[in-house]
Amino acid sequence: MIPKTVEWVQLAEGPSVRMIDQTLLPNEERIIDCVTLEQVCEAIKSLRVRGAPAIGCSAAMGMAMIAGRSSAQTIDELRAELRAAHDALAATRPTAVNLFWALARMSALVDSTDDPRELRVALADEAQAITVDDLDRCRRIGKNGAEVIPEGGNVLTHCNAGALATAGHGTALGVIRGAFERHGDLHVWVDETRPLLQGARLTSWELMRDGIPCTVICDNMAGSVMKQGKVDCCVVGADRIAANGDAANKIGTYGVAVLAKHHGIPFYVAAPLSTVDYELMSGEQIPIEERDPKEVSYMAGLAERSATPAGAHIYSPAFDVTPAELIAGIITEAGIARAPYTESLAALRG
Repeated sequence: MIPKTVEWVQLAEGPSVRMIDQTLLPNEERIIDCVTLEQVCEAIKSLRVRGAPAIGCSAAMGMAMIAGRSSAQTIDELRAELRAAHDALAATRPTAVNLFWALARMSALVDSTDDPRELRVALADEAQAITVDDLDRCRRIGKNGAEVIPEGGNVLTHCNAGALATAGHGTALGVIRGAFERHGDLHVWVDETRPLLQGARLTSWELMRDGIPCTVICDNMAGSVMKQGKVDCCVVGADRIAANGDAANKIGTYGVAVLAKHHGIPFYVAAPLSTVDYELMSGEQIPIEERDPKEVSYMAGLAERSATPAGAHIYSPAFDVTPAELIAGIITEAGIARAPYTESLAALRG
């Protein structure tokens, strides 16, 4: 059984945002309690919790936790703390739109009552509702997407879009889990996903726990296994999708999509509609986070020595954008959107 990615826990001294520390997987399963705003922000920045939906859930719980532990006596004092918490959480990671979606839902409650106690209760309820909602969305994504994976099929995925990236079940891995429940017969090629190895460390860990056959490959092997006819389809997650269907996902996803197109393999994106940023007309407008160069030179902290010469220039974007024309379908909780995505995504939203 996979531990809960993020969880609202009421401790004796106040509420906590409890999560599994993903930076230690697969070698150590450590559960941590975040009881301050700084701890929640650090957990998001350092990828102790990661994945767009999971980040959104964590941020929502973070705001509720701040309210629950606040000593503010007046509504104005509490609102000031919450607005400061909102700004700090919003500054943690720029690409995952679910973070801002969840914070907007929480912030909408800040002026809903003048009673501090009522506001604390409302925020705690909303944070937990967002988490329950995400799990429900993922299960529906899995059910809707199961049809794209043939019985006995070989699926290639990049990064981790599983239970660890959401409130549970997963988006891309939700589709794989849905197909496995339906057919009981499939195999997953797991890109290692450099530089942080979320595929090798996290996706394979999840799949093996569920008894789903999988094989880890280096990122630069994807084209080779496709050429050998060993891949039937690709399914990945997303951190932000523009209104036209352009999708930002972990760095390296674009390369997989190009390879899939060359080999005639359908490439699918799985994500909840909360990941679609309808305000952005194309992927060119998606902000791309740049990470610490040491994540490249020290291979996710697993290497004891730098793999690059001292002073080497390193470019370390966390995401790239896959153009809509390379995507066969966007699998959501409301159904599968297909080109033209400006029309189909708008229809699913309605």
